Amino acid sequence: MANEHFHAVVTPDRYFPHRYAGAAEDFNPLHIDAEAAASVGLPGNILHGLSTLGLAARLCLEQVGGDPRALARISVQFRGVGVPEEEIEFSGTVAVSAGATSVHFTASQGDRTVLRDGVAELRDDATAADPPR
Repeated sequence: MANEHFHAVVTPDRYFPHRYAGAAEDFNPLHIDAEAAASVGLPGNILHGLSTLGLAARLCLEQVGGDPRALARISVQFRGVGVPEEEIEFSGTVAVSAGATSVHFTASQGDRTVLRDGVAELRDDATAADPPR
């Protein structure tokens, strides 16, 4: 799997920001009210940045088997706003060296970069992350 490239497209539906707002208890009107967002110059309601990062984390994990316990660390630069009902293109590279796996990724929506310089560091043995019983 060393240095394999991946590309994935996700289209958040119109209610994605509302579901995330409920889960995160973040009811900022910019995310759930198109009129409020437009009043400050946005194209409509926008995605929560952390929800976009969550999509990226899931896609990174899917490249190496999908076990969420494998995610040790994730970092990214937020570079632009994402909007619902528009494709987000994620691309990146899975790198394996000296027993460590990392996924380097970016995300864009149309001509806007949404996430840049993303790095997900993954554990090779996901069961090591199990909490003690």
